[in-house]
Amino acid sequence: MRGNLVELAVAVVVGATFSGLIQALVADLITPLIAAVTGGRQPDFGNYSFTLNGAVFKYGDFVNHLLTFLIIAAVIYWLVVMPMTRLIAFFDRDKQATEKQCPECLSDIPVDARRCRFCTAELTMVPADDRPPA
Repeated sequence: MRGNLVELAVAVVVGATFSGLIQALVADLITPLIAAVTGGRQPDFGNYSFTLNGAVFKYGDFVNHLLTFLIIAAVIYWLVVMPMTRLIAFFDRDKQATEKQCPECLSDIPVDARRCRFCTAELTMVPADDRPPA
């Protein structure tokens, strides 16, 4: 039992549970909210279809699933992605720079390096007090 296998199993179980939670959120809160805005009817396109040369194309079910997907994607974006992005940015804002670019070869090298390890160019040292904040 390697750590990655256990982490993957936990991620699958949590993902499946989270999927059910988001579907319930959309079905129980978001869709009735849309119904309240549109006049008290819950949108259902399941019966929409058209016929072409005797073949029936039932596009309404596809539209229902497409709208469900878009609503779920929007909910996940606004309730998971945006808060996590802000949280990560909050913790990363006070990080000090540990690397800089070599002016000759543009490789990443340590801030305190006096010579580039890739092109061996000599670098001018900037005193720590004069360095711009990262």
